Amino acid sequence: MQLIDRITVDPAICHGKPCIRGLRYPVENVLEWLASGMNIDEILADYDDLEREDILAALAYAARITQVKSIYRLAA
Repeated sequence: MQLIDRITVDPAICHGKPCIRGLRYPVENVLEWLASGMNIDEILADYDDLEREDILAALAYAARITQVKSIYRLAA
């Protein structure tokens, strides 16, 4: 199984947001925890059903979706 395969999208779970292995952990939450300064071991200690590979998969997913040709600013 590749890391990216751990990310699932199901309209019945978290309104279709990308989640970890079909669990109710949206990728955005994992990224926010990391951005707030939590490290992988702290996240795993707080959330027993997550695995180290899940956190790495969230990072890989974020890297993949930012691989765009260009970004345009929308008018406010």
